[in-house]
Amino acid sequence: MMPDMRTTLTIDPDVEQLLLREMRRTNGSMKAVVNDVLRAGLGVRGKPATAPRYRVEPHAFGFGPDIDRYRLNQLADELEAEEFVQRRNR
Repeated sequence: MMPDMRTTLTIDPDVEQLLLREMRRTNGSMKAVVNDVLRAGLGVRGKPATAPRYRVEPHAFGFGPDIDRYRLNQLADELEAEEFVQRRNR
């Protein structure tokens, strides 16, 4: 989560009146009202949403008994070397 950002805004008088009215209505602070109004204006309601939990979907690859699934990097290296030799011999 990012730390709070402090900034200075120049607010038009009509917007100031609307913010003050909203502060009285909700009994909220200027910071809370401005953040809520900005979120609503940017299409985000309430608190910022957290990212959904990352989920891994397992997949059965169906490897044959002659392929050790714990040595797939070695298999990839062997296949790549074999392809290199075939291309070089052309």
